[in-house]
Formats: sequence, structure tokens, C-alpha cells
Amino acid sequence: MILPFITIIIPTYNRANLISETLDSVLLQTYKNWECIIVDDGSTDNTAEIIYKYIKKDSRFQYYIRPKERAKGPNSCRNYGFEMSKGDYIKWFDSDDFMSVNLIENQIRILDEKIECVVCKVAYYDSQTENKIKENKIYSDNIVEDYLMGKIAFYISGPLWKRSFLNNQKELFDEKIKNLDDWDFNLRMLYQEPSIVYLDEVLIQYRIHEASLSNEISKLNIQEIQSEFKAIRKHQLLIEQNNKANPKKLRLYLKNRHKFILRAALVQNNEYKFYYLQQLLILELQLFQFLEMAKTILGFTIYSIFKKGYKLL
Repeated sequence: MILPFITIIIPTYNRANLISETLDSVLLQTYKNWECIIVDDGSTDNTAEIIYKYIKKDSRFQYYIRPKERAKGPNSCRNYGFEMSKGDYIKWFDSDDFMSVNLIENQIRILDEKIECVVCKVAYYDSQTENKIKENKIYSDNIVEDYLMGKIAFYISGPLWKRSFLNNQKELFDEKIKNLDDWDFNLRMLYQEPSIVYLDEVLIQYRIHEASLSNEISKLNIQEIQSEFKAIRKHQLLIEQNNKANPKKLRLYLKNRHKFILRAALVQNNEYKFYYLQQLLILELQLFQFLEMAKTILGFTIYSIFKKGYKLL
């Protein structure tokens, strides 16, 4: 029996303090027929030095630097890594996450020729306390709509994708999106209705730390927030074209995300609070929610003056 060849693709940027644990978890895999392609997004720390030690240890590791003509960001690195890959199946992974030793073996075990994707669960862990925070839900009877609404999630590393399926896509990762890039990618793949098997096991640890993208949102990083809104608007247009879900539900989801961000901006007295107010009012106007618009303006004004009225938003 010929064992499928697996390519693990890891973009990295200044992860010298974390990437060793990630690569150790790759080395420890019980399934051995793999290559691991690491694409550096221009690290300025000693990430490269660490990776070269792994290459000397095991030739299955490969190291590339993102070509200068490619856009900066993990999506460019993922796309470039795919171009360099040889695997029958592709496992996208992040340079600060951790594989269970039997991750690939368990995903390979339930494959057959018709299956184009195997999805396992991912658990969030606090990198300092090592406490488990939550795990994702991966299955739904209404998978596209529930993925759009954030009720289920695969993240970037949960699925193992069949190469032939990926080869048939017009685009893999959108290099213009920085946040919700996995949401965008997985949704566009789901629109193509791949044959999926769900593995109800937590086989990946997603580590939350100071530099995690999720923390950038809580810090109200304007670039990351704008990228998130851009990704959601992109899919508003896509589902209006493909009829895979109800566009109004996604508009409501986008409005609620704007409201969440505006609340946080008000509490932190963020410099972009008026921008978030404007964007929320535009969405409420588009949804003909005139009473909601009045409540938003009133809540924003009262809180700005008296630091009260938060619940009106």
C-alpha cells in the first residue's frame, strides 16, 4: 500500500520564541510520510537560525523566504508554500500552534479516494497557564450559513485538504486580507461543496499569547479590524451571487460586529471611535433600522459625556 504524501505548510514571522515547539510537534508525528515547508515572511529575529537546525536534523523540513515581489503577509507565504509543495494532501499550519502526535495519522486513517477534506477539532490554550480555554465546533447541518455566522469554525489548521481539490480552485488565500483569512479561505472552499469527513477529536492546540492575532482585535488594531470588515463584505457579495446563504443574515452579523467594536472603542476612548460609529450607522441605515440608529446615536452621546448608557448600544 502506497501511503499518501503530506505537505505541511507553515508561514512564520518573528516566531523564534515559539516555532521550536511547533516543529517538535511535527517531528513527533506518528505518520512519517511528510514534508514540512516553512515560508518566512521576513523575520528580523533568529527564526531562520532555529529552522536551519531542524533542517540539519531532518531533511523533510524545507525553508523558503517569501519572494520580495510577493505581498507581505501569511497568505502570500501559504500560496508560495503550496507552489513549492509536492504532497497529495495539504495541511496548513501556524508557527505558534502545536500538533498532537497522532494528528496526521488520524486524519489519514479515515481517507478514501472520494474524500476531499478531513476536519479535526482545535482547542484554544493559554500559552502561559497552559489552561484550555475552549474548543471549536466543526459540524453543522447548515454548514455554510453557520460558518458565515461564526457558529462553527475550522481555523487554518483543522482541515487536511486533498491537493487535486485545491488545484481546481481559482484562488487559494486572498493576499489582500490580513484578518479572517482562514474564515475567508475555508468559506470559499465550502462554496465548492467538497466531500468532507469530520473527526470529533481535538488534535491541535491553538496557543493564545501576546502576539496572537485575536489579541490585536482586542487591542483595537485598526488595520486588523478593517481587514475583518473587508472580508465579511467580500462574502456578502459572494453569497448574493452563489445563493449559498441568506445575505441579510450576514449583514446583521457584520452590524453586530461593528456594534461590538464600537462598544470596546467607547470604553477605551479609542481614537477611531467616531469612525466605528459612522460605519455602524451606515449598516443600520442599509438595514432600515431607524430606531436602532437613534439608540446608537443616543447611547454614543450619553456614554461620551457621562460614561453611562452603554446598554443603549
